[in-house]
Amino acid sequence: MTIVLLIIWLLVVSIQLIFILFVYSRTAFYRVPEHTTLGVQSNARTGSTSGITIVVCARNELENLTELLPLLNAQNYPHFEVLVMDDRSTDGTHLLLENDITQLQHVRFIRIDKEHEHVTPKKYALTIALKKATYPIVLLTDADCRPASDDWLSGMVAPLINDQKAISLGFSPYEHRPGLLNFLIRSETLFTAVQYLSLALAGRPYMGVGRNLAYRTSLFFANRGFYTHMNVVGGDDDLFINEVATGKNTAISIHPDTFMWSKPKETWADWRLQKKRHLNVGKYYKSGNKFRLGLLTGSHVLTWAFALVIGIVVLVHEWYQQPFTANEWLLLLSGAGVFLFRMLTFWGITGRISYRLAHTVHWAIIPFMDVLLAIYYGLAGIATIFRRRKKRLYWR
Repeated sequence: MTIVLLIIWLLVVSIQLIFILFVYSRTAFYRVPEHTTLGVQSNARTGSTSGITIVVCARNELENLTELLPLLNAQNYPHFEVLVMDDRSTDGTHLLLENDITQLQHVRFIRIDKEHEHVTPKKYALTIALKKATYPIVLLTDADCRPASDDWLSGMVAPLINDQKAISLGFSPYEHRPGLLNFLIRSETLFTAVQYLSLALAGRPYMGVGRNLAYRTSLFFANRGFYTHMNVVGGDDDLFINEVATGKNTAISIHPDTFMWSKPKETWADWRLQKKRHLNVGKYYKSGNKFRLGLLTGSHVLTWAFALVIGIVVLVHEWYQQPFTANEWLLLLSGAGVFLFRMLTFWGITGRISYRLAHTVHWAIIPFMDVLLAIYYGLAGIATIFRRRKKRLYWR
C-alpha cells in the first residue's frame, strides 16, 4: 500500500512539474513586445489606427462611474469612445449620464429599461453595446475598475492593431487590503492569471477576464455572440473566449500600463457569491479545456494531499518502529526530492510572474499561497460536486 501511495505521489508531482516548467514559465519569461504602445502611436501618425469602443456595463454604479469615466475619457489614443450601458440603474446613474458627462467628449451611454427572459441582463447589455459600437474593436471593463495609466487603451489593443490578432487578454489585479480574505482573493487572481496567460502563450487559450479584455466585434458576430450560453449567469467573458479563442488569434497584454485595477470584495458572503458565479460556468468549457484544468488543479491538490498522507505514514512507521523496505525507501527519497524541486520551481516561477503582474503576492509568501490554494481548490471541488441548485444568481 505504501508503494502505491508513493508511486501516485510521484506521478501527480511530476504532472505539476510539467505544467510549471513548460507552461507557467512561458509567462514568467515572456518578452513584452516593444510595440506595446509605440506601434500604436506610430500607426496613429500615419492615420492607420483603428478606432476603439470601450464598453462599461453598469447597474447602480453611480459612485464608481463618477471616478472611472474621467479616467477613461483621458486615455491617450486618437480615436475612441466610451460607451456606458446603464442597465436599469435606480441610484442616480441615469441623471449622471444625462447631465454631468457633457464635458467628457468621448463618453456616451445607452439606457436599458427592462430585463429580457431569453438572455441574462449583462449579456443583453453587452450584445446591444457591440451592435451600437462605433468602432470595430471593443475593450471591456467594469465600473469598479481603474486603469493603471493613460496608455491602458493603447497597450491593450496593440496586439490587435499591430499583429492583427482578434483577442487581447489583459490582467486585472485587485487592490491590496489587510486580512486573509484579501490575500486569498489576490492569490486566486494571480494563479488564475498564471493559468490563462500561460496556456494562451502555449497555444491553448481558454478564458479571459471581462474587467480587461479586448476583441473584434466581427469575431463576436461571426460566432453568434453569446447564443450558446445566453441563459447562463456569468460567462460573458470566459465562456465566449472559450468558444472563439485559438492559438493563432489570441495575444496577451501584460505591460504594467495595461493593467486594470479592481476593487476586491470585502465580505466573505460577497466573495462566495462571486465564486459561485465563476464556478457555475466551468462546466460549459470545451472538453479539452476541462481536462487540462482538471489535471492542473487536481494534481496541485493531490500533490499536497499525498504529501500530508505520506508524512503521516512515515510518522506511523517511526512510532511503531516498522522499517521501510529498500524499494519503499527509494520511492520515498525520490518522491521527497521531486516534491522539494516542485516547491522550489513553483516558488521561483510563480514569484517571478507575481513580480511582473503588479507584485500581486509578495514572493516571500508564495509557498504559503501554494498550500492555501491547494486547500481552496480542494474545498471548492467538493462544494461543486455536492452543491444543489439554489436561488438564481445575478451579475449585480
